[in-house]
Amino acid sequence: MSRRRWKRLLVWALVIAAIVLVWLLGSWLVQRWYQRGPAVQVQASAEQIERGRYLVAAGDCAACHTADDGAPFAGGVPLASPFGVIHGTNITPDAQTGIGRYSADEFFHAITRGEARDGHQLYPAMPYVSYKTLARADSDAIYAYLMTRPAVPQENRANGVGFPFNIRTGIHAWNLLFAGADARPASQGSSAAWKRGEYLVETLGHCGECHSPRGWLGQVDRDRPLTGNDELGRFAAPDLTPTGLAARGWDRASLRAYLATGTAVPAVASDEMLKVVNLSTSRLDGKDLDAIATYLTGDSPRPATTLAHPTAAAAPSLAQDRYFALCAGCHGRDGQGVPHVAPALHGNSSLRDANPHNLIVAILDGMPEHDLPGLERMQDMPGFAEQLDDAQIAELANWLRARYGGRDEPVLADRVHALRSATPESEHR
Repeated sequence: MSRRRWKRLLVWALVIAAIVLVWLLGSWLVQRWYQRGPAVQVQASAEQIERGRYLVAAGDCAACHTADDGAPFAGGVPLASPFGVIHGTNITPDAQTGIGRYSADEFFHAITRGEARDGHQLYPAMPYVSYKTLARADSDAIYAYLMTRPAVPQENRANGVGFPFNIRTGIHAWNLLFAGADARPASQGSSAAWKRGEYLVETLGHCGECHSPRGWLGQVDRDRPLTGNDELGRFAAPDLTPTGLAARGWDRASLRAYLATGTAVPAVASDEMLKVVNLSTSRLDGKDLDAIATYLTGDSPRPATTLAHPTAAAAPSLAQDRYFALCAGCHGRDGQGVPHVAPALHGNSSLRDANPHNLIVAILDGMPEHDLPGLERMQDMPGFAEQLDDAQIAELANWLRARYGGRDEPVLADRVHALRSATPESEHR
């Protein structure tokens, strides 16, 4: 290569290096500038603060921003993603580590556009794509509530996002591709209750962030709203469309009971939905619970499919013997369940699901004790990964689904092996 070309390349390298240096210096100066100044003092009426408290519950903010045994809204909750662990941030009014210097305008911009006060991009684990349709009055009420909570000086935990996804400027391209997508309604309706439910489910509750499939760059698939997702956590988020719900035995009444109390005929809330019920939906008023159930089933709901209760004794089998030995003590000899101990299995939503994911994981891992709203409890369930091999768990799952769920699609040992091999710690949301 000629000396002239070398010089040209060197000049271009120096120009690019200078541009990068200026950009980095500028970003640092902007962040330093926005870190200056006094904490914002918020004046809000008692009514607005109370409204904000209600909306923070409806938005399920505590699930991501309050760590187990941590101070309220001080952050630290690990959120698994295909790109690494992201931690919920401190949203208390602390000026150094929280949102204490945010104005109401900056807060609204951050939660609806995904851009922090200092200009850096928020990871889409913060559901700003869903929140982009949040009413400004609701944002201001949420802001008023959070800014009048106790300030907690707690540094945000470092994220575990690897290169190149840790370069936040790349999120601009992600936003250009995906942030403008509008949610398609998961059901049909036009009533006032349906419209309110749509707002609660699609915007405030951001249910599609977990219950809709995602693309290879982590974007929510807006063409298949609420059709389920089994890739975000150890347990799958099931199908919440009217068709999927009706097929698993859900109607409006059972949905409303489940959201209010965590218990209903088809299921008892567990895993992440137990958090949602405890921290969010159980705190909503009856009108909003009705609205959510109306939206999920549609203005003209499908009748829930019913199952005939098994009456004749099942043909003897090794799987049945295992059920009697390992499960019947809590779930009953014929799956009738035991109040305050274990749910009934006949018609159980997970047994009726076309996707056996959650049933397999429950058998493998077991379940912790369930502390439900009020005084209701369900005791812990042991896992049987050490006692049963893949084929035995598949046989037990097939027997349970056929006898109590009306499903005859085979569960294969390979599916059990794949879920056994997955690392719960890396998948847990």
